[in-house]
Formats: sequence, C-alpha cells, structure tokens
Amino acid sequence: MTMNFFRGVMGGQPAGPQPTGAETIHKLCDRVASSTLLEDRRDAVRALKSLSKKYRLEVGTQAMDHLVHILQTDRSDSEILGYALDTLYNIICNDEEEEQDENAQKQEEDLGVLFTDKFLGDSENVTLLLTLLEEFDFHVRWPGVKLLTALLKNQCNQVQGVILVSPMGVSRLMDLLADSREVIRNDGLLLLQQLTKGNAAIQKIVAFENAFERLLDIITEEGSSDGGIVVEDCLLLLVNLLKNNSSNQNFFKEGSYIQRMKPWFEVGDDNSGWSAQKVTNLHLMLQLVRVMVSPVNSPGATSSCQKSMYQCGLLQQLCTILMATGVPADILTETINTVSEVIRGSQINQDYFASVNAPSNPPRPAIVVLLMSMVNERQPFVLRCAVLYCFQCFLYKNQKGQGEIVATLLPSTIDANSISAGQLLCGGLFSADSLSNWCAAVALAHALQDNLTQKEQLLRVQLATSLGKPPVSLLQQCTNILSQGDKINRRGSKVQTRVGLLMLLCTWISNCPIAVTHFLHNQENVPFLTGQISENLGEDERLVQGLCALLLGICIYYNDNSLENYTKEKLKQLIEKRIGKENFVEKLGFVTKHELYSRAAQKPQPVFPSPEQMLFDHEFTKLVKELEGVITKAVHKTSEEEKKEEEVKKTLEQHDSIVIQYKDLIRDQDTQIQELREQVSTLSLNSEQMQNQITQQQSQIQQHKDQYNILKLKLGKDSQGLSSSHGEGAHVNGLHSEELSQLREEVEELRRQHTLQHTQLSDKDSLINTLRCGAAAAAQTAEGGTGGSDNTELLGEVESLRSRVQAQCAEISQLQTERLELIRRAEAVSSAPASSSESSADTVTVSELESRLAAQTTEAERLKEECRGLREGHAGLEQQLASAQSTVAIEQTEKTKLQQEVQESKKEQDDLLMLLADQDQKILNLKQRLRDLGETIDEDEDEIDARDQFGEDDDDDDEEEDEENND
Repeated sequence: MTMNFFRGVMGGQPAGPQPTGAETIHKLCDRVASSTLLEDRRDAVRALKSLSKKYRLEVGTQAMDHLVHILQTDRSDSEILGYALDTLYNIICNDEEEEQDENAQKQEEDLGVLFTDKFLGDSENVTLLLTLLEEFDFHVRWPGVKLLTALLKNQCNQVQGVILVSPMGVSRLMDLLADSREVIRNDGLLLLQQLTKGNAAIQKIVAFENAFERLLDIITEEGSSDGGIVVEDCLLLLVNLLKNNSSNQNFFKEGSYIQRMKPWFEVGDDNSGWSAQKVTNLHLMLQLVRVMVSPVNSPGATSSCQKSMYQCGLLQQLCTILMATGVPADILTETINTVSEVIRGSQINQDYFASVNAPSNPPRPAIVVLLMSMVNERQPFVLRCAVLYCFQCFLYKNQKGQGEIVATLLPSTIDANSISAGQLLCGGLFSADSLSNWCAAVALAHALQDNLTQKEQLLRVQLATSLGKPPVSLLQQCTNILSQGDKINRRGSKVQTRVGLLMLLCTWISNCPIAVTHFLHNQENVPFLTGQISENLGEDERLVQGLCALLLGICIYYNDNSLENYTKEKLKQLIEKRIGKENFVEKLGFVTKHELYSRAAQKPQPVFPSPEQMLFDHEFTKLVKELEGVITKAVHKTSEEEKKEEEVKKTLEQHDSIVIQYKDLIRDQDTQIQELREQVSTLSLNSEQMQNQITQQQSQIQQHKDQYNILKLKLGKDSQGLSSSHGEGAHVNGLHSEELSQLREEVEELRRQHTLQHTQLSDKDSLINTLRCGAAAAAQTAEGGTGGSDNTELLGEVESLRSRVQAQCAEISQLQTERLELIRRAEAVSSAPASSSESSADTVTVSELESRLAAQTTEAERLKEECRGLREGHAGLEQQLASAQSTVAIEQTEKTKLQQEVQESKKEQDDLLMLLADQDQKILNLKQRLRDLGETIDEDEDEIDARDQFGEDDDDDDEEEDEENND
C-alpha cells in the first residue's frame, strides 16, 4: 500500500487529476509525521529531498519542522538523517548560478535568509547540528558540514553566537580537519573560514585548538605554493585567524610558525609556466606575511615579527624573488609590497635591503633597479606604486639610509660611470611624465623627512640646466618649474606635477630656517605664491592654491627674520594686502577637506584607483595636520602679539636656560655624590680587608709566642742535657732521653691496655661459663637431637676462641717482658756517668742503643697490630656469644611453651576423667533404680561397664607413673 502511494506521488499515472507540487509535499509531510514504520518515513524524506530544489519554498515552508523532528528522533538511522540534512541544505543554501539575473538571485538570497531565520528560531537546532557532526558516517557528517556552512553564510553573527556558547562547539568543528576523508576535511576548511570571519573570540579558540599546526601541515602535504585549491582554503583561513588579531599573531610568532613560512617562497630558477592556482597561492602567502608586519599592528609586535623574519631567512628569500626573472607581474608587485612592510622601521632589515644587489653585469643595488622601474612610464601603474612604497619604507625612521640617498646627489660623490639613486630621482623629478614627477618628488621628500641635517645638505645640490649657463640649486630649479611652468613646456601646469613639487618644498623647508631663507632669497617666489593664492581658479587649481598657502605659511612660521624684505611681519602684511587673512585661511583649509587627502591619510601604502588620483602622500598628510593650526595662528597674530610672544619666548628661553643650568648643576652634584658613595664603599671594603689582616697578624703573633715558649722549654731541657755530657755524644744522649720518655709512656699505655684486656677476658670467661651451663640445661630439656648438636658445636667454637685468646695474651705478656727489659737496659745506659776519656765508647754504646731502640720501636708497632687483631677477635667472639645466647633464649622459650601445653593437656584430661566418673555414677544409680523397679539388667553389660571402669583406672595409674618418671 505504501509503495502504491509513492508510485502515485512520484511516477505513476493514476486516473483523475494530477496533484500539484504543494499537495504532494503536504502528503509527504503527513506521511513523515504519521508513519510509524521507519522505512515509510525514510521514503517520504527521500521524496522531499528530490523535490526540495524545484519546490524550495513549499518544502521549506511545510517540511522544515518535520525534518528537524527527524533529526531529533531518528538518530539511530544514518540514511534518514542524511536525507533530512540534504533537504535542509537545499532549502537554505543559495545556489550561485551565473545564468540567473540579478532579481532572481536576490530572491534566492532572500529565501535562504528567510529559511535560515526560521531554522535559527530555536538555537537548540544549531546545537543539534553540532552533535550530529560527531557522527563518523559520511552520509551524516558531510551534509551536516555543508548545512552549517550555509547557515553561517546567511546569518553569520547569530550562528557564531550559538556556537561560541555551545560546550565544545568549536572543538567539534576543529575535528573536521583531522578527518581522513578529503571531501569532509576540505568542506571543514570552508566551514571554519565562515566561522572565523570578524569574530576575535572564535579566532582565538580556533588558534588555541592547534589550528596553525594543522593548517601548516596540510599546506606542506598538498605541495605548498604548487598545491591546489586546498592550499588556498588553508591560507584564507590563516589570514582570517591572524588579521587584526594581536593575540593570535603573538601566538603564531611564539610558536615559531614564521620559520615554517620560509620554504613557501623557495622558487627555482625556471619560473616559466606559473599556473593560475600557484599565482593565487603565492599571493595569499605574501598577504599572510604582510598581515604579521602590517603598519596597523602595534609597533612592538611588528618589530618582533620583522626581527624573526630576518633571522629565519624569510626576508632574504623574498629579496631573491624580488630580483628573480620570469616572475609574474602581480606576484612581483605583491612581493615588493611585502618586502616594504618587512623592512619598514626596522634598522637591521633596512641595512640588509640596502646591501642587496641585482644579478646584473655590473651588479647594481636593488634600490637603484627598483627606482628605474618607478620613473619608467612604460611600467605598470601598480608596480610603480609598489616601488614607491618600498622606497618610502626603506627610508622610514632610517636616517642612515636618508643620508646615503642624499649623498648620491652631492657633487663630491657623483660617479659619472654608474647610475645612482639620486640621479634617477632628479631625472624623474624633471621628466615629461607627470606621474614620474610626482613619485620622484615624494620619494625625495621621504629622504628629508624629520632630518634637519639632510635638508641642509640638499641645499648644496647644483643642477646644470643647459650649456653655457651657470648651474642652479635643486631648490631653485623646483621653484622655477612652479613659477615658470608656461616657459618650460608647460610642465608646471600639470596639477599632479605641481602638487608633487609643492609637497617636496613644504617638507624640505619645514622646521629648517636655513632652507626658508634660501627659498625667500629668490625674489620671484613670494610674488608667485601670492599670485597663485589670490586668483580665482577652477576646482582642480584650488588644491594647488591651498598648497601654495601652506608653503607661504611655513615661510612665516619658520622664518628667522634674517632677510629684511621678508620678515614675518612683512610677509603677514603682504598676505593681508594682496590675499586677505580670511581668504588665506580658507584656501589653506581646502587641503584637508579634499577627498583624496582623507583617503591618503588612512594608511601608508599608496593605493590609488588610477594615476590621476595620485595626489597626496601619507606622511605629508601628517605634516599638514601638524602645521595647519599653527600657521593659522601665526597669520592672525598682530605685531604686538608677535612682540609679546617673542618676549615670552625669550623669557621662556631664559627660564629654560636657568632650568638647564640647575639641571646641569644637579647632574654634576649627582655625579659627585655617586663618586663619593663609590669612594665610601671602596674605603669600607679596604677597612674590612685591613681589619681581617690585623686579625690574621694577631693570630700569627700569638702562634709565634707559643712557638717561642715551646722553644724556651726545649732550650731549658737542652741546657740540662749539656750539663751532664760534653760534645756531640751528650747532645745525642739528650735526644734519646726524650725518645726514652716517649717509649715509657707507650709502655704504660700498653700496660693499661693489657690490664683492660685481662679484665675483659675474665668477664668473657664468666659469661662463657654461664652460657655453658645454660646450654647444657637447654640441651637436656630440648626435644630432638638437632638443638643439642648445635649447642655442642657452638661450645666447641667458644673453647677454641678462648684458647686462642689465652695464647695471644701469653704472647703479649712475653713481649711486654722483653720490652721492659730493653727499657731497663736503656735507662741503665743513660744514667751511667760519662767521662771525657770514654767518649768513643759512649758513642758506640749510643749507636747500639739507637739500633736497639729502632728494633724496639718496630716491635712495639707489631705489638700494637697484634693488640688490634686481638680486639677484633674479641669482637668476633662477642658476636658469636651473642648469637649463642639468642639461640639458648629461643630454645628456652620453646621449652616453656611445651611445658605450658603439657600442663594444659593434663588439666583437660583431669576434667574429662571427672566428667566420666560423674557419668558412671549416674549410670550406676539409674541401673540401681531400674533394679528397684523390677527391671532385669543384663550381667554382661555390668561386666563390660566394670571392665571399662577398671581400664580407666589403669590408665589413670599409668599416667601418674609417667608424670612421676618425668619429674
């Protein structure tokens, strides 16, 4: 029946009118809602999927709730889940078909947003979708990814908010990158691209979910710049994660991921045949580098990334692409822009870039080669803009580079055989191409930016205009082009050229009174400026008028009044008479109101839709913003106010000079105080050292005193020895008397040790006797023969040790006797009176005594060694006795336990005998009662009972005899 229904719906030709699409969809929705069989619901959802593209509005309106319900309830069937997700994707996704006109496309987009809002009406639907993405089944996971991507495209912020608060929501999506199926992984990349757009919180979560590592691995696996569209998707996602997100940028740098970017730019020598995908990939890679070093980032983060790029060789690799041949123009342009921002404001990177040479013959600096492209009107406009940006970044906060560029213009450094940067800039400044004029003027202005020294140096540059005429200064030639534009092929009449020259002049003379004086020294400059400002010209010329007003205002503000005809006051009077102060301020204010001025002030890179709109430089807009207010005030000031201001300035200068003097005095005093502190610390250290030396010397003196006293005592003894003998023999006898005294002390010590050893031996003897008695008693009471044999062996060992000890004691006694005999003889010899006639005999005797004393000393050492061995033997004996005592104690404990067990068993037997006697008595009583009652009792039983009783009595007697024998 079910199949007949679907056949009628889908392909059959039943009789009667055919149902409309809306009616069919309505019936299918009823079937989905009411069918109890899973197969019926699955077939109905499959039918809705097939109709969802043709009848998008009807299916979305009627079936969305039913489809969501299927996702909630039929989680066990992956097939119906896949159909439901595909159907939802078809009604939410906007098909981008080129054949559709704009109105149809707009309707499709509106319909997709409508159904997206309906689906997002319940935020749990997004959570449900995230849960379904955990399913590994391809037919569930892939349509789920596509559906979530479509929702993000239509309502990004709302879906991002739900995913952000969903537990593990972002983590589930990050798992898609690890899917082994490339289709799901690639669509997961597209999903993450949409998810990370404009949401810093999600960007941070994705980054800390190890996104950088995974994406860089995918890029490497896919072939880096030679890879396909997957590499492009990874790079787009990386740009999303890093752009304007300082936290992720720092994480990317700290994770050493910048180093992994270097292999991307290793292009070979053969650069022919670049595919469109490779160009796109490399363009995105360069863009990723620029994101890390963008001027809009914090200076500290940018500087750190620039340093890392230089250290890992990334900058060197980019410069290699810069100088390579066969590189496509758009890649070369983007590489120049990337190198520009990598070196911008980084001194070490700027120095390296200055050392790069192009592979030409002869080699030329890369800067010169790039400037040749900038002033060449045949080069593409975007390339010329990129070279100008590179030159600006090279000179940004680089006074060393500024000096090198200006030096190529000075007469002493010009090399006629080579082309220098200065020559190219001058050639571009005065060429027929207005764009070259503007680029050269701006480039030269950056060589003077915030550098007073180079502004003054540039005043020395002289130009040869034509043969036979004296050279003119560069400053004069610029003003000549402005003021005599009609005479020099009307070059100055071009707005772009004149704007470029005016920006150069304003930058040059600002904050440089010497340059202002040089400019005013030309009598034609001020009339030209006043004439330009006072005229009523068209819209294009009003910008030139505003810049002329700015230049004239700089001449007033930075005027040092060194020229009598063009002092500040006279210039202001001239403005008031010929222009009018209000008109002057109005013309000056027109510069900042210009649309192109606002566009140039946004970012440093010169980006213009067309060459005609290339009028303002970013750094120049900063200068205008700084000077506009002060120039306006300077023009409106009267002479009295000027005088007052001058007086105030002088007073302030005086105060400043006084303050500087006091600062210098305080600085000197601080220096003196610091020196005195250092001297005090040095003296304290010296004092401590001296005190230590004094202490050491005192201790040495005390030691010397002690030694002196000892020597006095020795000398006293020596004098006593000299009184009893004469000459050399008496001296030797004195020395031997000391040795004999030491020998006596050693003998006394040996006697004490001998007495102590005898005492210890007697103690050991008594202990051995005691242990022997205890061991004998233990041997009698112990059960079995093993304990007795062990004790017998132990006693034998004790007896042998005892005999050894006695033998050693006897030997010690004999040695002590011999020692005493030797000492007695030595004392007898030393106490005998010596005469001068027997001196030779005494000498012989002394020699014999010395030899005998040496032998005695050796013998004493041997005795000490034997005593030491004896002590060790005693120690071993004590250990053995201790082990024997422990063995006896253990056996005694076992004997006690056995006796206790015997006593307990005898007690139990007594109790049993008492109990048996009671029972026998009871039995006899009962038998007697039975007899009294007339019952007959078998005599055999009486005999048995009597025999039993007699046997028990015998047993008791035997036990008593055994106990008596044991006792």
